[in-house]
Amino acid sequence: MCTFAPKLAYLKICAPKVVMILPIYAYGQPVLKQKSVEIKPDYPNLKSLIANMWETMYYASGVGIAAPQIGLAIRLFVIDSTQSENEERVGFVGFKRIFINAKRIEPDKGDKNAQEEGCLSIPGIRGEVTRASILHLEWLDENFEKHSETFDGLNARIIQHEYDHTEGILFTEHLTPIKRNLIRNKLENIRRGKIDADYKLKVVGR
Repeated sequence: MCTFAPKLAYLKICAPKVVMILPIYAYGQPVLKQKSVEIKPDYPNLKSLIANMWETMYYASGVGIAAPQIGLAIRLFVIDSTQSENEERVGFVGFKRIFINAKRIEPDKGDKNAQEEGCLSIPGIRGEVTRASILHLEWLDENFEKHSETFDGLNARIIQHEYDHTEGILFTEHLTPIKRNLIRNKLENIRRGKIDADYKLKVVGR
């Protein structure tokens, strides 16, 4: 998924015995522009899918990853923002959670602020994105139990970034027109597979 922090060491987690590191779909893949659909508890091999998403995210040094980034247009993303606790201001507390069928239940609130973001689907490109500081979200966990919570600060930003993926929106669409113009050639290179990354990318036509 997406990374908002310097590259972190790959972390092992408790998961089913057989897990896979999946290729991450790169900029230009149509699935990244699709609006995802909700899933039900009987979604095929959901437990293994989630385990694979964690494995893929940690391997790529991300703090979150959304299903569209592994080629599935479903409303599912996972986040582990605890990895950023040592990099943020004193008092920041991260979380590790699975979000299924997430939806905003009211408009985002709070002051809008800009912070640099990046994305595992768009390696090598970062840019300042302005987002609201407070987010009120409703979602289901891996047991399909409903939750509702208000998030703020970096946690709210990471969720908004992953939530955008399920809406078919990339962080580059939030950049200023000038910045988008400056990175146009770099984006085209990623689309064509002319990019190096420390993890496997699935580019258009391959």
